[in-house]
Amino acid sequence: MKTIQLPIDEKTIKTLKAGEMALLSGKLITGRDQAHLRFAGAIKKGKKLPVNIKGQTIYYVGPTPAKAGEVIGSCGPTTSRRMDAFSPLLIKKGLTTMIGKGGRSKETIAAIKKHKGIYFMTLGGAGAYLSKRVISAKVIAYPELGPEAVFELEVRDFPVITAIDSKGKNIF
Repeated sequence: MKTIQLPIDEKTIKTLKAGEMALLSGKLITGRDQAHLRFAGAIKKGKKLPVNIKGQTIYYVGPTPAKAGEVIGSCGPTTSRRMDAFSPLLIKKGLTTMIGKGGRSKETIAAIKKHKGIYFMTLGGAGAYLSKRVISAKVIAYPELGPEAVFELEVRDFPVITAIDSKGKNIF
């Protein structure tokens, strides 16, 4: 199992192969359907995004509210295919790494391959477990979206599987 420091660099992305497991540590952002819709809308209008996505890792999650004394509530992955209407555009604009669950569209796989990105899966149904891997969380964009706001998470030993590698090979 590889240990990877975020932000992930191009050299590391190239070494990962479909099916490999890894532990991620560092900072990433979150984003689900509504954040992706807003990102895509801003890009199409030539507006600046509220966060820099170039070289970024995005986790498809809408965390539940944190209980007293916790950093974050349950934070299991969202089905990634729901972001596929927006993913090729975001990848073209510099997004390199995505984390979610499930397969991806042909268009998203092609964009990952063309732009040398990576798609990781994490454990569906294990939101409580994954929340213990988050050491800090703060809203950084679209706070009005509640759990679909964009958060910056700092994670330690966050478990993932390389589902689609930079060559377009995948475990599906």
